[in-house]
Amino acid sequence: MTAISTRPTVSEREARQVAEAAREQDWRKPSFAKELFLGRFRLDLIHPHPMPDAEGVRRGEEFLDKLRDFCETRIDSARIEREAQIPDEVINGLKELGALGMKIDTKYGGLGLTQVYYNRALALVGSASPAIGALLSAHQSIGVPQPLKLFGTQEQKETFLPRCARTDITAFLLTEPDVGSDPARLATTAVPDGDDYILDGVKLWTTNGVVADLLVVMARVPKSDGHKGGITAFVVEAASEGITVENRNAFMGLRGIENGVTRFHQVRVPAANRIGPEGAGLKIALTTLNTGRLSLPAMCVGAGKWCLKIAREWSGVREQWGKPVASHEAVGSKISFIAATTFALEAVVDLSSQMADEDRNDIRIEAALAKLYGSEMGCVMADELVQIRGGRGFETAASLAARGERAVPAEQMLRDLRINRIFEGSTEIMHLLIAREAVDAHLSVAGDLIDPEKSFSDKAKAGARAGGFYARWLPKLVAGPGQLPRTYGEFHRSGHPDLSAHLRFVERSSRKLARSTFYAMSRWQGRMETKQGFLGRIVDIGAELFAMSAACVRAEHLRSTGEHGHEAYQLADAFCRQSRVRVDELFGRLWSNTDELDRKVVKGILGGAYTWLEDGIVDPSGDGPWIADASPGPAQKDNVHRPIR
Repeated sequence: MTAISTRPTVSEREARQVAEAAREQDWRKPSFAKELFLGRFRLDLIHPHPMPDAEGVRRGEEFLDKLRDFCETRIDSARIEREAQIPDEVINGLKELGALGMKIDTKYGGLGLTQVYYNRALALVGSASPAIGALLSAHQSIGVPQPLKLFGTQEQKETFLPRCARTDITAFLLTEPDVGSDPARLATTAVPDGDDYILDGVKLWTTNGVVADLLVVMARVPKSDGHKGGITAFVVEAASEGITVENRNAFMGLRGIENGVTRFHQVRVPAANRIGPEGAGLKIALTTLNTGRLSLPAMCVGAGKWCLKIAREWSGVREQWGKPVASHEAVGSKISFIAATTFALEAVVDLSSQMADEDRNDIRIEAALAKLYGSEMGCVMADELVQIRGGRGFETAASLAARGERAVPAEQMLRDLRINRIFEGSTEIMHLLIAREAVDAHLSVAGDLIDPEKSFSDKAKAGARAGGFYARWLPKLVAGPGQLPRTYGEFHRSGHPDLSAHLRFVERSSRKLARSTFYAMSRWQGRMETKQGFLGRIVDIGAELFAMSAACVRAEHLRSTGEHGHEAYQLADAFCRQSRVRVDELFGRLWSNTDELDRKVVKGILGGAYTWLEDGIVDPSGDGPWIADASPGPAQKDNVHRPIR
């Protein structure tokens, strides 16, 4: 059988239609973040803070105790950094511990941890080695277990989940050398052949792919008689004939990560291994990521805690001009930022995770905001730690140890965290994804008005719908509880900072955010999707407001349970005050910015108008194409796949 090798050629509109079709279209459950973007501050959806069940807590704490002991006694993070590989005995130890099956139901041999404790486990193990955190997250958050849990048949679950829980490492394969966040151009094919499919293509950046036993592969099924076709998900045995791991990739951080290039040449996959129907692959991937995205901010929480510990210990010892550097405002403000941001980020992750466990809210926006905010703030916290440490922050842990000082891997933390702004949706893509969900209500009632392909009658109907919606919605954005001085009084406790004022700010800002979005849609209409700078700021404001809300709710929860309540209120107050400065700046930049000028400059750059500015340098880059050839065909390189046993 001859593989179909022509890469799909799609227009911008067709690419957007593919992405739109993969979205979950319905909102069957309430969403705090969705309401926030619509100017409705629904504090009742997150307060009082949801609580875990006792059995989930018992099981989770029991595993965390074992995992902490393992991290302290069995993981040598310096060795992983030095050798750029996680030792096989460490991975086998994690298998014995049951770490591969943290999120898998106990009836399939897993630990059955809640999302809350799964995330806490990732934060713990990620603090010992971010590479190990990435391995476990890629396996369970986006690898075989999660899509099978959500979309697999009972037979598939019984066949694969016990393996995933104890022995088999899994990987998720979507990206290709010329396909990233635009899956409409996916070139890997799965051609039906009797009761099988024949896979051909090349996948790039396959995290865990070098050591994986099982793969989730996204491939395009050609449309034909009896076959709907479209991008489809398959479970594939990594040892199948025709699969070659052609390269183990190396990166600026996460040096122990097993990430590779995987080639499929005439790989036969049983139809029984297809997950869901043909054409459902992207929807499966996006739905899997709804909660899967929480793993990255969870590890950023762990990084923030470590940054705070090192900053506290170092800044109390290092003296400058007669007193500890922490006593100097220039350094102290950085430490305050790290502490307050870590508190808020943990609040965001725990709140979103608990809501995921209870399944009472739709958390697709909350999880996306957590990923966006965590990955951005995690990098800033690590960068601030490097600055606090000065030259020692830039020096490697190995070099510090060699000259007799504590081996603090601050520069490694910064390098390791940097990928989180790209992993599982870059910051830029997350801005667009969240913005699309945030304006969903508007597009539902008025989208046909700005769609050039809609008929006059369709536009007329949309106009009628929009008129009714906005007649009810817009008046509610004028005034609200945030303008009443005693609102949210339960957050104004004697002897504690006043958090009620911050929640009133959130409520007022939520309405302002909604008004700004409506004005922008009225102004730009069909061109709104091209205003990515504006949309990014809208989303960043929403992220700050969500984080402020979560921080206040967590502080009150800790106060009510008697766990560091006063200190929690102080941290929440500090975070909210810092966040409010950022929100005010973002609101100002909605309308006062250089977006239009930037577009003109970029057009000139791409047209060669400024090449003279590049004079006076040499380019140390090597030769070769910008994008490697990914034509289907047999492998020309040795197979570096190495399953761990």
